[in-house]
Amino acid sequence: MTARADLRPYAWLSIITAILTIVLKTSAWAMTGSVGLLSDAAESTVNLVAAVVALIALTVAARPATERFLYGRAKAEYFSAAVEGLMIFVAAAVIMVTAVERFIHPRPLENLGLGLLIVVIASLLNGGVALVLLRVGREHNSITLRADGKHLMTDVVTSAGILIGVGLVALTGWERLDALVAFAVGVNIILTGTGLLRESLSGLLDGALPDEDHEIITEVLRRRTDGSITFHGLQTREAGQQKYMNVHVLVPDDWTVKAGHDYIEDLEDELRECLPDLTVLTHLEPISDPASYEDIPAQHVPIHGDDHDPTRPPEEAP
Repeated sequence: MTARADLRPYAWLSIITAILTIVLKTSAWAMTGSVGLLSDAAESTVNLVAAVVALIALTVAARPATERFLYGRAKAEYFSAAVEGLMIFVAAAVIMVTAVERFIHPRPLENLGLGLLIVVIASLLNGGVALVLLRVGREHNSITLRADGKHLMTDVVTSAGILIGVGLVALTGWERLDALVAFAVGVNIILTGTGLLRESLSGLLDGALPDEDHEIITEVLRRRTDGSITFHGLQTREAGQQKYMNVHVLVPDDWTVKAGHDYIEDLEDELRECLPDLTVLTHLEPISDPASYEDIPAQHVPIHGDDHDPTRPPEEAP
């Protein structure tokens, strides 16, 4: 198993960015009085809370396995993503309630030029950090960093919408437009939060590996299938940065334990070369024993095409 990368410095990067953007956006709101900019500052406050939660989750996930947690604590990352999704809902609710109140009681906006410039600077900062978190999250299969990156990118979209809305208020003089844009931004944030919750729940419920990983695994197994060796019962799951698979390996009946063990060691090495974070569990079975075909899991990933029946011994195949 490859060593897991320490991703906590990226959580600290997110925390520092959130603090800076809170200061910038709060200043912009104080100068302009825009409810849109107030909602933008509120979302950045949620970003800070989410970043702290992400740091805690990455710290817990990085701890080694113990006698109590034999497989480590990688799933702590999914709790972080779930919390982040819920925090996005909180931000959306605050934004939408504030927008309704301001639509009913519109107020004039002031110092728009300087206020909008400050928001642009904060958005560029958020956007740059979001791209870094998304890239590192994909490289290391970290749902925590991907969630934090998506959250920051949502903040960028929020700021862009508010900039447009406040700019149109300055051009048209219609003050309620500020509230309408803020409400629309809240709806968009809810959609992002829904996606994060769905992804985190899938991880907590042991969702299977992505289709592209399945294709890599099955290609290796298909390459190694011949008249004397075959495979069935492939199952997969992932937990944070770590990926898991188990498969039944059917070998000639007269193989020794050492021969079977050597073959499996070589197979596992090849699979890990293709997917470095993969933990492989194998179950060795004699290929001609009917009992080998009675324990195939009800749900598994197909390995072979329609012309190959891995559920029947070779002598029983039509």
